[in-house]
Amino acid sequence: MGLIVQKFGGTSVGSVERIMNVAERVKDETILGNQVVVVVSAMGKSTDQLVNLAKEISPQPSKREMDMLLTTGEQVSIALLSMALNQKGLEAVSFTGWQAGIVTEPIHGNARITDVRTEAIESQLSHGKVVIVAGFQGITESGEITTLGRGGSDTTAVALAAALKADRCDIYTDVTGVFTTDPRYIKGARQLKSISYDEMLELANLGAGVLHPRAVEFAKNYQVRLEVRSSMEKIEGTIIEEEATMEQNLVVRGVAFEDQITKVTVLGLANSLTSLSTIFTTLAQHHINVDIIIQSTTEAGAANLSFSIKTEDLMETLKVLEDHKELLSYEQIDAENQLSKVSIVGSGMISNPGVAARMFEVLASNQIQVKMVSTSEIKVSAVVEEENMLKAVQALHDAFELSAVTE
Repeated sequence: MGLIVQKFGGTSVGSVERIMNVAERVKDETILGNQVVVVVSAMGKSTDQLVNLAKEISPQPSKREMDMLLTTGEQVSIALLSMALNQKGLEAVSFTGWQAGIVTEPIHGNARITDVRTEAIESQLSHGKVVIVAGFQGITESGEITTLGRGGSDTTAVALAAALKADRCDIYTDVTGVFTTDPRYIKGARQLKSISYDEMLELANLGAGVLHPRAVEFAKNYQVRLEVRSSMEKIEGTIIEEEATMEQNLVVRGVAFEDQITKVTVLGLANSLTSLSTIFTTLAQHHINVDIIIQSTTEAGAANLSFSIKTEDLMETLKVLEDHKELLSYEQIDAENQLSKVSIVGSGMISNPGVAARMFEVLASNQIQVKMVSTSEIKVSAVVEEENMLKAVQALHDAFELSAVTE
């Protein structure tokens, strides 16, 4: 008998018909003799609907109360799926995140899991029950309900798989696996048979929505066997493992993209040894994530500092910088909106020089201006105007021949 953790996203449980389909997939695993823990998201677009309701009441609602509101979405899913399994003759019990023992840091809206206390789940499994857990949510040591950020149900599933020492963790989605890029927008995108943890982590961080970055991080750290599969089709998915065993000849494995990027420039910053640490420590204390960073020095000896953030964080970023203007000692702030980030990812870049140069040649030949650049051993990212985002992705996908079948 094995222990399997299955995760089903919002689309997979978006209607009663689809919930019954999920129940059938769960039943298939129990027929094979496996114990099953199921993690589910809120139904369809219900989280978005709850967010919109909150915004009708307040443009900036309390983060604590948003967590109280948004966690109700998953409670609907777990109860209905438990009923569906009971209807199919399986004993099942539903748990909220806190009932399941998911403990988080005391941050509302984007908390990290600090502990998973599995006693309640293990007790139910020992009695032959299927355990259904609400994804995306947990509880602090002091009893406050928290959420893990959008896509956090993936993290819940992998964290449970690690804590329970599950044989594998299957992430069921509305796509059949991990693709070279988003097939909804890019012609020629195709499914990969396997991809490494490191490559998947880069793609997830860079905008690929198929997996949450923290979920991949958990899987890598605890060596959880992970597979991304279709909730609708019974076909092979994509295996995420330490080293991709397929398609070793691909230098670039995928192209990721993300819109709603803003470039913030702090002009006339005091050019001292502590200027950078002060400004980024201040932003970090307010939980503002900064991505690409560029610094330049003026003839007068002052520093100009540019960095990219998510556009949704712009108002809070400007407020933090303004509130700490005396401490940070700068002259003014500029912001450029309607930008996007396009990235190429592949572990083959380590041993193949010239990949970045090829990327910039492709963008230049398509008259796409690069505004910011960031690199690591296995990725190159470029900030471009949002209107050129999909054009850039298609050009790069074609240039690195990712649509060619190589297996």
